[in-house]
This record gives sequence, C-alpha cells and structure tokens, in this order.
Amino acid sequence: MAIRLQRLPSASPGIALAARAIAILFALITAGLLLAASGAQPLKLALQVLRSTFGSGFGLEDVGLLVTPLILTGLSVAVALRIGAWNIGAEGQFYAGAFAATGVALFVPGPTIVMLPLMFLAGAIGGLIWILVPTLARAYADVSELITTLLLNFVATLLVYYVATGPWLDPGGHALGTTARLKHDVPEFIGMVHWGFPIAILVAVITAAAFSFTRWGYEVRIAGSNPQAAKYAGMPFRRHLIVVMLLSGAIAGIAGMPEVAGTVHRLQGGISNNFGYLGIMVAVLARGSCIGVIAGAALMAVILNSGIILQTQGVNTSTVLAITGLILFFTAVGDELAHFRIVSSKPAEA
Repeated sequence: MAIRLQRLPSASPGIALAARAIAILFALITAGLLLAASGAQPLKLALQVLRSTFGSGFGLEDVGLLVTPLILTGLSVAVALRIGAWNIGAEGQFYAGAFAATGVALFVPGPTIVMLPLMFLAGAIGGLIWILVPTLARAYADVSELITTLLLNFVATLLVYYVATGPWLDPGGHALGTTARLKHDVPEFIGMVHWGFPIAILVAVITAAAFSFTRWGYEVRIAGSNPQAAKYAGMPFRRHLIVVMLLSGAIAGIAGMPEVAGTVHRLQGGISNNFGYLGIMVAVLARGSCIGVIAGAALMAVILNSGIILQTQGVNTSTVLAITGLILFFTAVGDELAHFRIVSSKPAEA
C-alpha cells in the first residue's frame, strides 16, 4: 500500500478554517518563544494584549476603527482579483479618495446631511480616477497593472503631503502639517466607532451579492478564471476588466472618506497608515472572497492593535513587525496545506 500527498483544487470551509486556526496558534507559540529568548515574558504580554483589546470598550473601539478601512481596501483588492487583476494601488486610491472628500468638505458649502453623501461620492470618484490610467493601459495596451498601480501610490502620497502642508494648510495654525478640521463628521455608531464601520460591511455584502447572484458577476468570474474561454463564449472581457478595475479603485477611494471625516477629521500626510498595502494581505487572507474580507480585516485589525499594545509594553517595532509577519506567514502556509490530503493506493500489479 503506497501513501502519497494529493493536492485538491479547493479545500472545504471547515478544513480551511481549522488549518488557519492551527496556523495562527503555531505562529503565536513561535512568537512567544522568540520573545522569551529575548528576555520578555510572553504569557504576561499575551494577557496584557487580551485585556487591552477585548477586556475594555476602548480596546474594541480601537479595533473597530482599524477594521473599517481594512474591509474596504481588502475588498478593493479582492474585487480586482475576480477578473484576474492585481490592484497594488489601493494605498494611492485611498489617498486620492481622502483628498477628494476633503476638497469637497473644505470648499463646497452646504449642510452636513448633504455634504456627507457628496464627500462619499467624491471619495469614490477620486479612487476611480486614480486607477483610470492603469485600467486603460491594461485593457488596451496590456501594460501590467502591478507596476502602474504601485507607482501611482507614491504620487498620491506626495500630493496629499503637498496640499496638507501647503495650499490647504490649517490657516489657524492649530495643527502642524494638516488641513483645518473638517466641518462635517461621520456620525458615531458605537462609542468612537463611526458609521463607516457598518457602511463598509454593507459595501462588502452588496459587492459579494453582485458577484454571486447577477449575470454580470457570473461573467466576471468566468473571465477571471479563463479569459480565453470568456472571449470564445462572446463575453466582453475588456469591458468587464475596465468596469471591475474602476470599481476596485472606487472602493479604495471610499475607504479614505470615513477615515478623514470620521476618524482623523483632517487631511494629513500618513493618514493611510498603510491601509492600502495591508488590504492586499486582507484579500489574500480572505482568498479573494468579498465576504471573507470582513473576517480577514478583523484579524488584521486585532494584529495591528496588538502590535500597538506590545510597543507600549516596551517591545520594539521590529519585533512587532516580525510577529505580524510570522502570523501572516503561518496563515498562508496553513491555507496551502489545507488543500492537501493523504491518500493511499495499491501498487500496480506486474
């Protein structure tokens, strides 16, 4: 009887979830051993992280504020993956959305009940415009969107730094390197967590429903898995590619609006906190699932918040980044191993 490993094209949800849980457990054990080797007390630190994150309303609110942009940037990347594209520019689109929403808030007069939807729309349009050139370059010239979306991240970041420290600098001098406080705030939902949190979940649910229950979503899934088959079947692959990539950019732009109007209340350099890049990890953890990004974003938010708490306990930033990397690495390994099964076969008779 011969025993071998067989890789299946997909893993059952139960096995995938169990593999991920075991992987995270191994990552935490490894991180604890590394902390112990450096002279720290891993159990004490772990208890402090649990108490600070889940043992108080303040900790849960911090996680909630981190989850909101991570859901949307993760969803942005996951949407592009549906058509077989990699949107590495969610960071730049986030900045573009925050920039556009801030411009509307600062220079367009109107009541808050009208301005907030306008800012939301401006954020979506900002992200859409920022991904427009990479989209057209990919659709009509087959230029890799990996390069173009990535490079535009730096342009958007520098643009925000420029306006926040130059033309839009707070005229009252109340804050350095930022715009004036925005007049229109996203209302609070629970505690400090604003309405951007349920809106982000709603956007994820609506997007998932569109991909799962519409003809357009079906054609996009086919086009993403086999472009040649989609073209042979008469599906407009190029049109679907353009629509999906523009939708991806718009969702990332939307993420910038509640961050600037609900969390920070000003536009400033570094407002993203790398949410766009972390969105790539969220989408990978969710395996490209539009609903799965909610859980992936929650896990990433807990990891980020735990890192902040560890730094307050004297753990240096490099160690925190190493622990974060360990968790993501072990999770990726667990996801891959979930596809394998041990099978036995009888040797062929002579």
